[in-house]
Amino acid sequence: MKKRIISPAVQKKEDRLPPGQKWIKAPIVYDIVDDIPDWDLESYRFKVWGEVENPIELTYEELLKLPSAEVVADFHCVTRWSVPEIVWEGVLTKDLLEIVKPKETAQYVLVHCLEGYTTNVPIEYLYKEDSLLAYKMFGKPLPKRHGFPLRLVIPQLYAWKSAKYVWGLEFLDHLVPGYWEVRGYHMVGDPWKEERFWGD
Repeated sequence: MKKRIISPAVQKKEDRLPPGQKWIKAPIVYDIVDDIPDWDLESYRFKVWGEVENPIELTYEELLKLPSAEVVADFHCVTRWSVPEIVWEGVLTKDLLEIVKPKETAQYVLVHCLEGYTTNVPIEYLYKEDSLLAYKMFGKPLPKRHGFPLRLVIPQLYAWKSAKYVWGLEFLDHLVPGYWEVRGYHMVGDPWKEERFWGD
């Protein structure tokens, strides 16, 4: 039976909306490019490299064969909206870490995406029980504009850290800011601390 995880924030039921946020019914789509192509799954490869003992490179089919879980989590955008209880399915990042075995030197992960987007994440967030690499949303394959073929989902952080169209995780011993971070967004992005922009 597939593991089902209810995000700790969802379990609280009350007082779970971060400060400055409002609930809406469905996530609003944002992209750094106007047009998202139909990605070629035959040539797609998911890679993990850098400060890890076991770098990997998987086809999409191989990725789907890894142990999977369902996660129910709220989704918080830095632009002040939140969507309650989105149901994701995919590979828990903590399970992936057991495969690649990060070195003691690994402190950050730089997420690489097919359309050129990047974002940095402190490694501890990949150990959270509700963080995952999702390939399904509400029981169906990820819609194209919501990150198909693979989306990193980190409910503990603002949604710009939940990168879409992911193809790689690069483990680093130092901080490398991603696309929005070099434009002034916070290096961590904790919604409950309102870490929207650097200096907040």
